[in-house]
Amino acid sequence: MSEERARKIKLMLFDVDGVMTDGTIWLFPAPTGAQRSTDDQARVHADKGGFGIISQSVIEAKGFHAHDGSGMSMARIGGLKLGIITKRISETVALRARDLKLEHVYQGAHDKVSAFEEILQKEHLSANQAAYVGDDVIDLPVMRRCGLAIATANAREEVKAEAHYVTRHRGGEGACRDAVEYILRAQGTWEEAVNKYISERSPKARQ
Repeated sequence: MSEERARKIKLMLFDVDGVMTDGTIWLFPAPTGAQRSTDDQARVHADKGGFGIISQSVIEAKGFHAHDGSGMSMARIGGLKLGIITKRISETVALRARDLKLEHVYQGAHDKVSAFEEILQKEHLSANQAAYVGDDVIDLPVMRRCGLAIATANAREEVKAEAHYVTRHRGGEGACRDAVEYILRAQGTWEEAVNKYISERSPKARQ
């Protein structure tokens, strides 16, 4: 049944902490004079916990896995739209999202369902055409509404119990790549996407 659901997917959405990362939040001294595009957005939530670090002297950093990045490139080649929905607000996430050319970036989204529905409306898609990858209970409302709910290997047990598919790898260690591969294989486009990804980056491979 999960493969049947995967064949309908046209949009993949990801949580960040614990999904695109291993969940660790690093705090480093901020470089003097660094341009920070997310400060104003984070400042709106300054009186609430869990949205992000509001400081001119400290920056919140995260680690991302290269396999997930290449997986998202292959997802795009396979015709999927991509996005993130996360409660925390981080300049590091904004930079990674731009690097990956994600179509939808929702930071500071404590109501993930509203963000999910807004994205569906923008893409003119129904909920059963969207997949969501999560790891914690805050992700459950979206996972219950989307067409394909995916949990990472490190997800809380309550989340795994409601997922249609659980990745082989943990968040920050290739879980997003697993999710992309699962969907593209179900749609019969995985090998074509891999070959096109290789040929675009290694022209001599086509000879």
